[in-house]
Amino acid sequence: MPGRYFLDTNILVYSFDKSDPRKQALAQDLIRSALANDGCLSWQVVQEFCNVALGKMKVAFSADQLESYQKLVLVPLCRLYPDARLFGEALQVARATGYSWYDSLVIASAQRLGCATLYSEDLQHGQVLAGGLEIRNPFL
Repeated sequence: MPGRYFLDTNILVYSFDKSDPRKQALAQDLIRSALANDGCLSWQVVQEFCNVALGKMKVAFSADQLESYQKLVLVPLCRLYPDARLFGEALQVARATGYSWYDSLVIASAQRLGCATLYSEDLQHGQVLAGGLEIRNPFL
């Protein structure tokens, strides 16, 4: 994985999904690699994951479990917090790509952080966006 890369929320969620062991293992490998190398995520991914972890996962986290995961994974990987400029950049992404607001925020965050790759299951695999950001679906 050359260069900095960004993990979308679905990567974090799949790392706990025992219903698909292949995806779970791939997601866990990406997260381990992110912590050891130059992986990152944004405040938005932290918020989305916390929302899912506390209620929408098959086995929801307790507040204590989520606090531990935040300290071990989410906070160390979180490299971007919102500002007015980011919202404008996300609007530019939305105009250029037609992606939803939330997807555009993820893309703008990855671009702002200078990432070469955005790992996500939800976006167009292989698409290269402004700044050379390539979307990769690691589960294909």
